[in-house]
Amino acid sequence: MTPADDADPVEEPADEENVETDGGRGDPQVHTIQLELPDEPGRLLAALQPVADNGGNLLSVVHERGERTPRGRIPVAIDLECPPERFDGILEGLRETGVTVVTADAEAYADELVVVLVGHLVDTGLSGTLQRLRKHAGATVADVTLSAPDADAPEEPSAARLHLRTRAGGAEQTLEAVRSVAEEKDLTVVEPLGGV
Repeated sequence: MTPADDADPVEEPADEENVETDGGRGDPQVHTIQLELPDEPGRLLAALQPVADNGGNLLSVVHERGERTPRGRIPVAIDLECPPERFDGILEGLRETGVTVVTADAEAYADELVVVLVGHLVDTGLSGTLQRLRKHAGATVADVTLSAPDADAPEEPSAARLHLRTRAGGAEQTLEAVRSVAEEKDLTVVEPLGGV
């Protein structure tokens, strides 16, 4: 018997296309996402959670606390790797947590528009309206300003000014989604105040 006969059997390498990594199949790809976060405790941790929840692997996080964006927020750059089919889920998870996504890979959210929604926004669920816009408009909500009626006149409508960012060339599609959501919730859209 030779020493080779006593050795453990050598495992054949797995088919690389079927290797499961971080919750998906195939070779992970590297992605870069630029975010803006409010300077509040826990916001960075909340922004990183969708990466973990969707099978991403963090490579680096640059949190520039000493810097501020024009809106007074903190710029954050995330490098991550994940299987290709997981990246959209990560972006959707970020939007659902209210994180402003400035760029995702090379695709910048370059077009901006501002619209005003008027109606019973509080009664019809402003948070749900914003989530629907993030999901269906292909946009990120950069800023919201709400003007609610006085307690003495609850029947009066409220108004929300929405600053939306969308992918380059996607402003008209975003506007269509805003109109559709507004129609479902019986809201009036004043559009657009900027962008498009």
